[in-house]
Amino acid sequence: MGAESGSKSQTKVERKSDRELVVTRTFKGPVHIVFEAWTKPELLKRWWAPKSSGAAFLACEVDVRTGGLVRFVFSHPSFKEPMEFFGRYLDVVPNARLVWTNEESADGSITTVTFEEKNGETLVVMSDLYPSKEALDAAISSGSTSGCDETFGQLDELLTA
Repeated sequence: MGAESGSKSQTKVERKSDRELVVTRTFKGPVHIVFEAWTKPELLKRWWAPKSSGAAFLACEVDVRTGGLVRFVFSHPSFKEPMEFFGRYLDVVPNARLVWTNEESADGSITTVTFEEKNGETLVVMSDLYPSKEALDAAISSGSTSGCDETFGQLDELLTA
């Protein structure tokens, strides 16, 4: 599911339990720069959607504070109508942690992202906790979890540019 090699900059995707999928990658750069890439719309638009998917951002709205809203809208050549993803931030600790809901479906996950700086690099751990085993199974079989390696690679490119 993920790319793994001897390089610590590769994305690791693991199913940790019946309901949890965890994505891990170490990025070159200090935590405040990596955190900014997760919280500023102009930066999110440059890496969030896998380029190979053909999806394009129509809207990227983030109010990065506990209780604030998050909303992404994409166009895609295969769909007549735009795809919308939205939720709200449950917890925001600058340069350390983001937690948000994914409310576009009843089976949406809660996403937790942690940031830990070590020697000028930042370890990012993203966990998606689904309401049931069936919801995570459906997300994996739909392919919606398969773009992590590409998107995290795009983030890595942005950070090193």
